[in-house]
Amino acid sequence: MTRAYAQDFTTKELIAAFIAHQVRDGERVAVGAGLHVPRAGILLAHLLYCPNVRLYIVMTFTNLLKEPRMEPFYTVTDFRPAKWAEAYVLHDDFQENPRLVSNMFVVGALQIDPYGNSNLIGVGRDYHRLSFRGPGAVGTTSMAHYVDRYYLYVQSHDRRIFVEKCDFISTIGWGEGGPDGRRRLGLPDNGPIYCITPLCIMDFEPRTKRMRLKSVHPGVTVDDVVRNTGFELIIPDVVPETEPPTVEELRVLRERIDVEGMLRT
Repeated sequence: MTRAYAQDFTTKELIAAFIAHQVRDGERVAVGAGLHVPRAGILLAHLLYCPNVRLYIVMTFTNLLKEPRMEPFYTVTDFRPAKWAEAYVLHDDFQENPRLVSNMFVVGALQIDPYGNSNLIGVGRDYHRLSFRGPGAVGTTSMAHYVDRYYLYVQSHDRRIFVEKCDFISTIGWGEGGPDGRRRLGLPDNGPIYCITPLCIMDFEPRTKRMRLKSVHPGVTVDDVVRNTGFELIIPDVVPETEPPTVEELRVLRERIDVEGMLRT
């Protein structure tokens, strides 16, 4: 069956659709309060493709298939999602094993190196005199260790973010590279799958675990990505365009999920 693709969409809507295709039915998936695009993608997957996903929202589990429009929420202490709650998660249980909450996770970053190691701590070599202070690890260190897989997502793509070496590492990617890069650090082989940006999708070459260009978004060239990346990417001979959202995906995003139009800005 031929898919009917949308013609008029934003990059944020494109990314949300891509993230939706990463969710698997029957999983537990955390719906973050701060990253609006990944949140929209997870909700889109649930409403269209994964009816049996167990959504973790602000210390609760729920199912939102019958919810006609998603009420916005912005922080992990926002009380509004409580009206959807079917079960509550004890804080100590969550801290003991985040995998009980989510099988997949999305990690933001201030800096990302060629092997997907990421920094949310701050920018500057001296921790006491940072030129820019980040939020800290905010749980990403443990979540990315316990979940089956995780994804990197940043809201801009430039050489300040994609650097040869992170000033600090809050979430280990593939360590120093190689298929055993995480095992050498005593970590499971559940490193980042994709790095998702406003310009492109990148994955990690299986042998070296170095970042590789997977696709470019509409209107973006390979040269655009290379020019805005502070390290050498692996570039395949053929780089396709990222698959656009379908007409139905865009309708659900705009009518049921992104009720404030944040993905249209």
